[in-house]
Amino acid sequence: MLVIAHAIAISCYIAAAGLAAAPFARPIAAPVRGVVSLLTIGVVTHLVALLAYTWQFGAPPLTGLGPALSTAAFLVAVTLLAVEALAREVSLTLVTAPLAALVTIGAIASPMAPGPTARAAGTVWLVLHVALSLLGFAAFAAAAASGVMYLLERRELKSRRFGAIFRFFPPLETLDRVNHLAIVCGWIALTLGVALALGYSIVYRDADHLKVIWGIAAWTAVTALTVGRVVAGWQAARAAAWTSALFLAVVVLYVAFRTVGPRAGEFL
Repeated sequence: MLVIAHAIAISCYIAAAGLAAAPFARPIAAPVRGVVSLLTIGVVTHLVALLAYTWQFGAPPLTGLGPALSTAAFLVAVTLLAVEALAREVSLTLVTAPLAALVTIGAIASPMAPGPTARAAGTVWLVLHVALSLLGFAAFAAAAASGVMYLLERRELKSRRFGAIFRFFPPLETLDRVNHLAIVCGWIALTLGVALALGYSIVYRDADHLKVIWGIAAWTAVTALTVGRVVAGWQAARAAAWTSALFLAVVVLYVAFRTVGPRAGEFL
């Protein structure tokens, strides 16, 4: 059941990205209704998979590599669906839907079982920390995706080519607003998540130093972006470039800890 539901969600995310790319192949209107429908089916099916996991293991899908990746992919897809449905645009799907699909594939390729903390200390404190952290990272991913699209469209505009990217992507102002809002929302969620993590570590004397380092690194990156946008008044192009670069750096740091750290294979 878990594998089948995840596979359906992956198929919907990939199909949504493919449909969103259709205007690049031929001059047609953006298929908003079709893309939103596919994303909705994918999100609902993904939710069914997460609920089935919770029923099977008696713990929320927040700890353990497979469950946490699946939840993160679900939150990315939900964020994408909300943005596309409200903005009536589908271009963000080109970048974010494949990301959700890849993370979901990573989830089902990993052990789908709770981590030890879920069984030993499955408290509301821990659940809120993980949920808020994943939500913040999903918003960070959405900000990075809009940043990449902003840079691509801006380069197209400056070169005066006015090709498919210029015709199909939303206006630069829209991408900038998505980037700004996602950064601020991501910072709020990650700040709460990191605060809960630090409190949990102090009270229960249970801390994984690599996870703490990575969490603080991600929070520092989003905080720097928030300060740049809200306080320093960064222009859209600068914010887009820094968002893309810092998101990539956080992902690379995760991969490094996951593969070569002292607890390689266990780090999430």
